[in-house]
Amino acid sequence: MPVELTMLAYSVALLFVIILIQANAGIMAQGLMPLANSRDDLPPPGAFQARMKRVVDNHREGLILFAPLVLIAAQQGISTSTTVLGAQLFFYARVAHAVLYIFGVPMIRPLAWAVGIVGTVMIFLAILGIA
Repeated sequence: MPVELTMLAYSVALLFVIILIQANAGIMAQGLMPLANSRDDLPPPGAFQARMKRVVDNHREGLILFAPLVLIAAQQGISTSTTVLGAQLFFYARVAHAVLYIFGVPMIRPLAWAVGIVGTVMIFLAILGIA
């Protein structure tokens, strides 16, 4: 399997892991039974629970940009040092971003996010034949 598709699979696995952390945070904050029911009368989430929702949402948004580009590149047979590096940058930056977000580290977290975007843009430019 090409490196780019491997990084995509790892990125999906990362989403699964942070969803599990988010679910656990919800259970710890709200209790299992309230979350297993309709959730109509839940109190507002606590700080960590809300942060975990933002981590999941942010990673999902990144995947919405990254995944189609990796799939387009794979379908077109485009695998270059640029696309490989772009995919690796995306994945490892997203791991760093998630860890920094989970632990509430300010200022550095946006840098990790930016590195992930750079990786995504690298793949996009390679598809267009610009990089």
